[in-house]
Amino acid sequence: MQKIRFSLDDFGSGVSSFGYLKSLPIDFLKIDGQFIKSLIENDIDKAMVRCIIEVAKVTNKLTVAEWVESEAVENLLQEMGIDYMQGFLRHKPAPLDELLNKEAAPINYVM
Repeated sequence: MQKIRFSLDDFGSGVSSFGYLKSLPIDFLKIDGQFIKSLIENDIDKAMVRCIIEVAKVTNKLTVAEWVESEAVENLLQEMGIDYMQGFLRHKPAPLDELLNKEAAPINYVM
C-alpha cells in the first residue's frame, strides 16, 4: 500500500509559510518560483533558497524547486542540495494523452 504524501506549494511566498511547518503534516516544501527565476543574478533569492533548503533538512522535508528553466539554475540548485526540480527545462506542458503515448520519448526527471 502506498503512502499519501503532501506538499506545501509556493513555500516562502508569505511569512506564514514557516509557521505551517509546525502544524501541517507535509512531506515536501515546493519553493515558490519567484525565488528560482532570478536565482543566478539575485543574491537575496540565493539566500532565501538556501534558507528554505536548510529548514527543510532540519524538519525532515524534501524540497522541490519550481520554474527551473535553465541548466545554470539547475546546476546551482543541485549544488545547494535541492531534492527535486520542475520546470520547462526538462519538459513543456503537453496533453495527457500525448504523455501517456508509449511511443513518445521518455521524460527526463531530475532528482
